[in-house]
Amino acid sequence: MGPVQAPPPTSIPHLPEGDSALAFLREGYNFVSRRCERLGSDAFSTTILGRPVVCARGREAARMFSHPGRFTRRGATPPTVTRLLQGRHSVHQLDGTAHHQRKALYMQLLDAGATARLVELFSRQWRARTAAWPRRPEVELQTEAERALAAAAFRWAGVPAPATEAGIAGRTRELAAMIEGAGSLGPRLVRGLRLRRRHEKRIRALVQSLRDAPGPQLDSPAALVARLRDEYGTLLPVQQAANALTNLLLPTVAVGRWITFAALALHRHPELRGRFAEPGYLQRFVHEVRRFYPFVPALAGRVREPFDWAGRRFEAGDLVLLDLYGTNRHPALWEEPGRFNPDRFIGWNGDPHGFIPQGAGDYLEDHRCPGENPTIALMMAALGHLLELDYSVPRQDLRIPMNRFPTGPRSRLILGRARPARPAHAAVAATA
Repeated sequence: MGPVQAPPPTSIPHLPEGDSALAFLREGYNFVSRRCERLGSDAFSTTILGRPVVCARGREAARMFSHPGRFTRRGATPPTVTRLLQGRHSVHQLDGTAHHQRKALYMQLLDAGATARLVELFSRQWRARTAAWPRRPEVELQTEAERALAAAAFRWAGVPAPATEAGIAGRTRELAAMIEGAGSLGPRLVRGLRLRRRHEKRIRALVQSLRDAPGPQLDSPAALVARLRDEYGTLLPVQQAANALTNLLLPTVAVGRWITFAALALHRHPELRGRFAEPGYLQRFVHEVRRFYPFVPALAGRVREPFDWAGRRFEAGDLVLLDLYGTNRHPALWEEPGRFNPDRFIGWNGDPHGFIPQGAGDYLEDHRCPGENPTIALMMAALGHLLELDYSVPRQDLRIPMNRFPTGPRSRLILGRARPARPAHAAVAATA
């Protein structure tokens, strides 16, 4: 069953617990929903590190948060998150005309044709990697997925890629470290910052070389981004163009976490393997993976234009935290939200506010991730290829820590004794 109606909150109670920073770090993805349920409201106010914030979940909260022009991301997220995942003056930090212009470029670069090319390149990389799995006693799935995604993203974007496995591994580590460090303090953060600097040095040099190249250039994503201009027609500074190019590569590698969750769901629910021959089931399975498993915990925004919602006046500068994970598991929106059930997406209407694993609202007008459709296509391709294999899942730590950002199985999902599937299984995979 798909999303149903849930009423908007009528008031926003204040959480009587003092500063919530430690509780948020301790409970992670579950922090907002637990307090909403306890307070009987889909929104509440609190302070985090001394800063007043309204935390909200649900369809109406997503509709409020994604209203065009209402919020800005600038100054809303911790500077380390911005530095590692987005970079200054990225599309996430822009508003108004500048945001629309940059977002339109990303939508162009990630259209259906570009997505098909990216998926084709990924499938080649994935098959080349899985062809070697039978010669290895075990493989770490998340690492394998990230390397295949990185190699495909480099080739698709027109970024020179290393020719060796060691080279690809090194470049992938740089991008993966940025993702790993974004929601942490301490060694993971320091490593992510260090490797981002190394990555940026290389990308800045590429941008400059593309600008300096004489004559006409191929319109690869890298070349288009290198020539990117702002809303006034001025060529972007090299660092800003490098950030824009990185923001095509980094989210692609992050899909490796979704692929790992998809394989984990396949392991947890082996009874569903036979259903992939059904039309549309592969996509429904991928949607349910994105609903069920934790990815981005929340989005933060600062109010740009004052407005009223749920009996409260929101003034310019107020901070709001939209709970993505809690909305995707909201008991008033999803029947039995704690049960993995791809069939809930039969007849789904594409609700942009009730199902929000990568943001809410409209792609062009709002801050919803322009890479959502490529994410779905890459997950479907990876899952289809996994269905072509027989493999074991040896004993390991598959627990998912809910207070780690971003999270995933502790073992990163180890697969053993992988080999091509028996003909019957392969036929099922082929029809998926």
